[in-house]
Amino acid sequence: MESKSNFKPEEEEPEAIVWAQKAWALLSSVRAKSPLIQCITNYVSMDLMANTLLSAGASPAMLHSIEELPDFTPQVHALCINVGTLSADWLPAMKVAAELAHNSGKPWVLDPVAAGASGFRLKACLELVELKPTVIRGNASEIIALANASVGPTKGADSSHESTDAMESAKSLAQSSGALVAVSGAVDIVTDGKRVVGARNGVAMLTKITATGCSVTALIAAFVAVDQSHVLEATASALSIFGIASEVGMKLANGPASLRMHLIDSLYRLDEVCVLSHVKIGSLS
Repeated sequence: MESKSNFKPEEEEPEAIVWAQKAWALLSSVRAKSPLIQCITNYVSMDLMANTLLSAGASPAMLHSIEELPDFTPQVHALCINVGTLSADWLPAMKVAAELAHNSGKPWVLDPVAAGASGFRLKACLELVELKPTVIRGNASEIIALANASVGPTKGADSSHESTDAMESAKSLAQSSGALVAVSGAVDIVTDGKRVVGARNGVAMLTKITATGCSVTALIAAFVAVDQSHVLEATASALSIFGIASEVGMKLANGPASLRMHLIDSLYRLDEVCVLSHVKIGSLS
């Protein structure tokens, strides 16, 4: 994430306060309910993703064996699918889990890591989109690739576009898929295809820590799990809360490694005063 100090929300101050109150209420609900979040994710992100969920108050389950899915997935509160270290062996389990979650009325969130990097990866991501994710969260390049269904130049899991470059692609993808679409970047963009909201919490050094994007996707799943009727609000709040934890952690960090530690600690320790004074969410449409 880049510095977001130049972003000015279009909300009037009372509405900004309402957003902060929503974010705190959702974090409090995650802590109180400890939703079980199943993560089918890549080898790189498992540790940080699980610890992010735990520090926020949720319960992670890093389970991806296709043999276990029929018994386990219908019982979870939400599912997170991340295609980072995608292989032909894992894709069937991802599809089965997505179908089970959808058929069970459970929300599921897709992280289409490096969606445009190869034909195999793009096809897999498009097939997963057809299984009706509740939320799709990616960087600008990933969302553009999905919206255009095209392979293109890529920096792997990193974005070669600003989040604002993907605003129209995000709206188009939301409209065609029925999913809420979130684009991480200097301003985190969240849209249902009509409404567009921006969150501007976070620090630039997050881009130097692998799996922070993966972890915020898992946090979105936890927030949506406790309020399925307000997916846009839950998604924007999760992005903001994760960003606030990084801002607090950055005050104690000496570099990426220590920021990673302080990020987890800060997420665990966030209190109402800190959240209400730091949330920066505003309308972009």
